[in-house]
Amino acid sequence: MVLKRCSPSFLSCSLVPLSFLLSPATATVPSLLVILKVIFGSDHNSALKEIIQNVTDFEMVVEDLLCQDTPPRTELVEGYDAIAVAAWSSMVEIAILVCKHFNIGFELLSKFHMCLESCSSHLVTLFDANSVAIPCGQLKVIVLLLYSLSSSIATSHSPLLPSVGIYKRLSISSPYEVCEFLTTCLSKGKGFHFPPCHMLNFCGIRILLDCPLDLSALMAFSPVPAALDFSPFEESCKTEADDFHDSRVGSGKRQKIENHLDAKSLLFVEPWYKTINNLHLWNASFIDVVLISSPMGILGLPFLTRMKGFSAKIYVTEASARLGQLMMEDLVSMHAEFMQFYGPEETNFPTWLRQEELEILPSELREIISGKDGAELGGWMPLYSAADVKDCMLKIHTLNYAEEVCYNGTFVIKAFSSGIEIGSCNWVLNSPKGDIAYLSSSSFISTHAMTFDYHSLQGICTLIYSDFSSLSDALDVEAANNYSVPTDDNSSPMSSQDLAAFNLNSDENLEEKEKLIFISSCALECVKEGGSVLIPINRLGTSLQLLEEMTTLLEASATKVPVYIISSVAEELLTLLNTIPEWLCKQRQERLFAGEPLFEHVKLLKERQIHVVPAIHSHQLLMNWQEPCIVFCPHWSLRLGPVVHLLYRWCGDPKSLLILEDVLNPELALLPFQPVSMKVLQCLFPSGIGLQKVHPLLKGLQPKTILCPEELRSRTCFSSEMSFSVLYYTEAETLKVSYRKKGLELKIATDLASQFYWKTFKKEEINIARLKGELLVENAKHLLLQDNDKKNSSRNRLLVHWGLPDSEKLVGALANLGISALLEHGKSDAKSQTVCTVQLREPYKALIEIGTTSTSITTDDENVASLIYKTLDNILDAV
Repeated sequence: MVLKRCSPSFLSCSLVPLSFLLSPATATVPSLLVILKVIFGSDHNSALKEIIQNVTDFEMVVEDLLCQDTPPRTELVEGYDAIAVAAWSSMVEIAILVCKHFNIGFELLSKFHMCLESCSSHLVTLFDANSVAIPCGQLKVIVLLLYSLSSSIATSHSPLLPSVGIYKRLSISSPYEVCEFLTTCLSKGKGFHFPPCHMLNFCGIRILLDCPLDLSALMAFSPVPAALDFSPFEESCKTEADDFHDSRVGSGKRQKIENHLDAKSLLFVEPWYKTINNLHLWNASFIDVVLISSPMGILGLPFLTRMKGFSAKIYVTEASARLGQLMMEDLVSMHAEFMQFYGPEETNFPTWLRQEELEILPSELREIISGKDGAELGGWMPLYSAADVKDCMLKIHTLNYAEEVCYNGTFVIKAFSSGIEIGSCNWVLNSPKGDIAYLSSSSFISTHAMTFDYHSLQGICTLIYSDFSSLSDALDVEAANNYSVPTDDNSSPMSSQDLAAFNLNSDENLEEKEKLIFISSCALECVKEGGSVLIPINRLGTSLQLLEEMTTLLEASATKVPVYIISSVAEELLTLLNTIPEWLCKQRQERLFAGEPLFEHVKLLKERQIHVVPAIHSHQLLMNWQEPCIVFCPHWSLRLGPVVHLLYRWCGDPKSLLILEDVLNPELALLPFQPVSMKVLQCLFPSGIGLQKVHPLLKGLQPKTILCPEELRSRTCFSSEMSFSVLYYTEAETLKVSYRKKGLELKIATDLASQFYWKTFKKEEINIARLKGELLVENAKHLLLQDNDKKNSSRNRLLVHWGLPDSEKLVGALANLGISALLEHGKSDAKSQTVCTVQLREPYKALIEIGTTSTSITTDDENVASLIYKTLDNILDAV
């Protein structure tokens, strides 16, 4: 009898192939080459040849395993069990990737899935026959890969197919497992209104984080001209025609236009909208999940949902979905004015995107349209329709804070409040392979939205820090430079109490309150002098606070001035805000319990101190209009909406006041309305985590790995004594993140756990027990349940052995049987697989070869082989 082992060398290759198929009837392995040729055709590239060779190697291993007529009662250490499990797992993983890559049809995938179930059943029989103990890590690989295949099939082609259950005896261990995922920063964003966007590849699932619009790019376009004043539009058309003629004849006028920026330089066309350019480089059909972190992160979603082949699951908090829908509907309503003025487009490709037209634009406008390196031209798209918005909302799955949603059994998704806006959130993904937290723009201080829930982000394996909002704030940078972190105990984690105390000591709330009072007092002085106040609606929370503060001051000063809110969705928005207390901060919720309205606008509406109208030309507004007044209306870009017409009306009035919040380029924003005589007050409010808080926050969260933007490297310093590692990412580059996860978390049924009979091995310093159960994956957790099969009780189980035989003990045991043996050690070089040989001389002749991966017995007498086998059986560790 010869016991031999084959080493699955192909397992080290990173390939993309099909799984093998077992025929339960014949217990043989049909050739995979036929299947590969059917799918790939006869044109095999080098990668396919390598795959075929690996399949051939694998078939030899399994054929050798299955074709044993009388399998031995007990397998030696690391025998065929390890080979079969590892090889099979590798092939299943390869199959999943090939199926997804080549978009194999549903029928073939379903047939393939049924074959896998047959494989699993046959392997169960095989393992039971050999009394195999599968290492916990390898068993985990099998179940995850099978479940991943079921998830992939369900996601792309069909309702969820039944998950695969595998019954095994296991050996529980807790080694460190190296896990990894890929992340790509598609866009760094531009503050509150244009949040960052990332693409993750986690557990084989592609996840898109946020899909915003860059509405600041609208400043490259001219607003609709004022009523009865079309001279700027006519002059621009004439100028563009002259410029085009001059550029053809080579006059010097073209160079002059390039260097000068004025109102006539703006684009007098129906605007297109700037999406994330890098997102268009990805195939929308390959995106599996979309996570939306804020109402601003949803504005570009209809562009994605209307693409052919897009079928991803979209998750967003209920409040963000409702607010985002209102914002998109309002955007479509405001854009309709451009469509009415310019009429239908003559071509699907606008002339202003052509290279010759871009070259004659001023550099400021050219950079907005094409980016610094000219790579952002592909992000421009015509605005979606109201029907696109409706269709998009039908594809969204809403959830509440801390609510768990399991995606295809692979990982659990949870949202936690970020405090920056009503419904905004940070995301946590939990899976057996580890946890990932996505930290978007967040705020410790909020007077309207629910407080930043940073406690739920503590102890995460990997934290993606994606708050870019404060990196360009000069005041924040100076504060960060002056802020010092105590160095006496940098390595110790900050407790929740320490972090909470840090937040309470912050004076951000006081500063924000002082700003609101100052702005309101300026508005009050303005209306007392006979001027009007125009406030473009920017951040919802800030606008609500300004409304409350201004009306309070007006009432205290006994000044009777009408306050108008002009928006197509204003009435619905104000009604919504008073019906969502669970999404608001604690102070707002306490007002509800005290019988008071959540916001002051409810009282003001009843007392007719504020007037809500849908449009600037509505009959209600025309009948009640009077000046001076205070007006809240969209849009903060000053390019569309009611704000355009009111600016044309008041821009020449030095008594009037325009209040701008967080406008990146106020000069460009006001360019169409020059000369501007009205007063302009620009205010800045925090829109994220200040730089001085980044260090203590991350120290308190204590993740194992942190991913930070490259811009943060020079602005904050992480001590080398910190318990976490820091990686830096840049825009449009994919970062491979590896981290260590200790062992496998496994929930075992109580009735099954009571059957544990532990055996201690001092040499290996491990405790081990055997059991038989059903391993399932449910809600991204491994469950081990009681097996109902009573055929093989624990008393009838054959012993399982592992480890290399001790050659000295083997020679001694043979001597006790009266067998003379000579021990010879093998070669010491790395290429040799033989550890030692034991040669039997009297009274039997045989050769025992103990190698690093196999142990073989060579003899002419089967009875002698059986005797030697029993001897080996006695000296090996067993359970």
